[in-house]
Amino acid sequence: MAESLHCYVSGLVQGVCFRAYTQEKARQLGLSGYVRNLADGRVEVLASGDPAQLAELRQWLHQGPPAARVEQVDCQQSEEQPSGGFVVK
Repeated sequence: MAESLHCYVSGLVQGVCFRAYTQEKARQLGLSGYVRNLADGRVEVLASGDPAQLAELRQWLHQGPPAARVEQVDCQQSEEQPSGGFVVK
């Protein structure tokens, strides 16, 4: 059964292609969900899929793309079950 993870990523994570890289990584891992910028400068990620793939995405979020400077990643299990691929909002 698929699990879902809801994460908020803080730091220099907007204007550095964070959403596009996250989408690419999530698609490589076969996850569903979305990534979007928030007004407060954070990036929000909701991903659903196999627990091992979610763990890999979570680990990747701590680094992010080359230009990003991730300061904090807060993740929680989620009841939401997104489907239909992984999109940038």
